[in-house]
Amino acid sequence: MKNIMVVFCGGTFSMIIDKKTGGAVPYFHGEELLEMIPEAQNLAKISMYEFGMYPGPHMTPERMFELSQKIKEIIKNKDIDGVVVTHGTDTLEETAYLLDLNIKSEKPIVVIGAMKTSSEPDWDGPKNLIDAIKIINNPNSTSMGVLVCLNGEINAASEVSKTHTEDIETFHSMDFGALGFVDREKVIFNRAPRKLETIESGNINSNVDLIKVYAGMNDKFFKFSADSGAEGLVVEALGVGNVPPPAFEGIRYARKKGIPVVLVSRCPSGETLDVYSYPGAGKWLREEGVIFANYLNGQKARIKLMLCLGITKDETKLREMIEEI
Repeated sequence: MKNIMVVFCGGTFSMIIDKKTGGAVPYFHGEELLEMIPEAQNLAKISMYEFGMYPGPHMTPERMFELSQKIKEIIKNKDIDGVVVTHGTDTLEETAYLLDLNIKSEKPIVVIGAMKTSSEPDWDGPKNLIDAIKIINNPNSTSMGVLVCLNGEINAASEVSKTHTEDIETFHSMDFGALGFVDREKVIFNRAPRKLETIESGNINSNVDLIKVYAGMNDKFFKFSADSGAEGLVVEALGVGNVPPPAFEGIRYARKKGIPVVLVSRCPSGETLDVYSYPGAGKWLREEGVIFANYLNGQKARIKLMLCLGITKDETKLREMIEEI
């Protein structure tokens, strides 16, 4: 049997419905949850590390980075064959992507969560944990980067997003599809992740703002971000990578202050490209030195920029680290 460390971060997995408020609240610790899922112990030798009992919105970039450093320590142990991370689903994709970028290991790391609490009859936490253990037990799971598994679907941390507010079938890779799936006793992989990369930063700079562009937008949010001391800016642009002319002036303002600006699309699928040349379009943004993040969404691009800024502020190097050539 393999030795698997479960790193417990909380999330809905650990929650119950509070009788007084009628809402879900953190309740169970990791060891208590393991006792509630005895079949997990039949699949592997499970040990538990309690990182915290954080709802998804309580996770910060600093906590995510601290988690990555702890997991680095864990996987250095030759007796540990893999790691399962339990996490709140609201920020799961950001933590999983940070782990994927910051940890280089052949050992499988699988991030899971739950969309239902243990108070509900369709609690999905136990199945997700068991599926994650099966993935780690599978020899094809090595050197795949950090994986995310909920509802039996296996996705790459670099590609997956939460797509529905409540449905248990919420995590999907919009552009490239799932890597595989868990079906009863079988773990099936159909492909490898599109891209594996490592940014082994010893620091994280969370002073990065994320601004979403909308029709008729002006420059005020960009100016506020620049004037309030932001050290990086991610812009969710329209379509393939365009903004209204007044918003472009705001981006130009930030660039004149030396702030690196990374461009993504607010569309759920597709990449950013400089294919238009009217005022505010991609070619204008490219000329201002804006970095195009290709297939990343806003929250992932922000994670990547924060890690890159932990290494360097040199814009040539930042472009090399973020933009696909």
